[in-house]
This record gives sequence, structure tokens and C-alpha cells, in this order.
Amino acid sequence: MRLEDVLKSGAPELGVPLSENAAAEFRAYYELLMLRNAEFNLTAIKGEEEAARLHFLDCLGLLKVRDFKNKSVVDVGSGGGFPGWPVKIAEPSVNITLVDSTEKKVNFLREVSEKLNLPAECVHARAEELSAGNMRESFDIAVSRAVARLNILSELCLPLVKVGGAFIAMKAADSDAEIAEAARAARLLGGGEPKVFEYAVPGTYIVRRAVIIEKLEPTPGKYPRRFGAIKKAPL
Repeated sequence: MRLEDVLKSGAPELGVPLSENAAAEFRAYYELLMLRNAEFNLTAIKGEEEAARLHFLDCLGLLKVRDFKNKSVVDVGSGGGFPGWPVKIAEPSVNITLVDSTEKKVNFLREVSEKLNLPAECVHARAEELSAGNMRESFDIAVSRAVARLNILSELCLPLVKVGGAFIAMKAADSDAEIAEAARAARLLGGGEPKVFEYAVPGTYIVRRAVIIEKLEPTPGKYPRRFGAIKKAPL
């Protein structure tokens, strides 16, 4: 199936309306992703139907579990732009910041921003470095599709979220132990109990989890630690 047809049939299943302009932007994003993939190692997924389902619709599920309209959003460990770019394309009112520690991937994110005329801040930095500056507790929502465990991601992301906001991590359906493990970290970082929302990726048998941690109190100043310490002794 064509990318546009997959999105047109799948997005309504998630309750996410897509404009004709959004479909055209997803097409342009996909073409650029495939063009730069060999150079930047952005994705193992090949083919437009697979990309539309496993990248685009997968990420659009976040719009099903939280209101992103007019929100400031930081995507931590964005890589090829997931989930940040799909969220921005589907909900243009989002003020998006895309963060990655690999310079060549950030260069790709900037190219997408320029060629698709999508306003964004693309930052080459480690997530824990951002919390030492003016980005600390400045975002309504932090999102991450990174592969790190949730207790590690929580220490990287929650310090960036303002009180009243939330951190949303994309996880697999078999993540019960990981979510339970992260409850202590969430509390120490000013967050609430992790809440799990499940949704099926349209056209697949894949069940995705969006794990939401509400920011209830300011994160203590000693967090986040340096990444070596976070990885060696997760909260």
C-alpha cells in the first residue's frame, strides 16, 4: 500500500485527524528518511507501508493518550525524528525540540526542518546536559522512543518537564517489570505513579504502550546525574 493510503486508513483508528497537507509532509519526510538512511543509519525499516505503520502510525498513537495542542514538547533521543516529527506533522501547533547526542542525526533533523518548513529546535546534546541550563523544567511534555530502560529515561526526561506536565515513554506490551522498576525513580524525580495506556498499531498485531508519568513536584537539584552514574546505578 502507498504511504498515504496507510495513513488515511490508520490515523482515524487512532482518533487522529490528518489533513491533506500532513499526508504530503509525511511523504516528503519518508523520502528524505530513505535518502539519508544509508549515510546516517536512521532506521532498519524499509518500504513505505512498513514505515507508515511502524514509524508514523506508531508515533501518532501518542496523540490518542494526551492533548498536545499548543504544548511545548521535547523529544529525547530523537534519532531519525521519532516520535517528534510525526507528532509535529499531525499537530502543527506543537512547539517541538528534538534532542540527540549524535551530531549527524541532528544534522538530518535540521534538514527535515528546513526542507519541510517545519519550525523546530534541533539540539546536539546529551539529555542530562540540557537540565543544567535554561531548558530545565521548561517543557509541557517530554517524549521518548529511545531503547533505554524506563528508570534511566525518567532521570533524563523528568527534569526537563515543568510541574503540571508529563513525561511519556513509548514501550512494548511486555514492559510490566520495567514499569514497576521505574516507580521509585519517578517518585524521587518529582513524578507520580507511572500510568499505562495501550493502543494497537493499525494494520498490525503490535500493541504499544504509552507510559505517562505526571510531573507533580520540582525535580531535586542533584538530578540528573552524569550519564555514567545514571547507567551504573539507575534509580
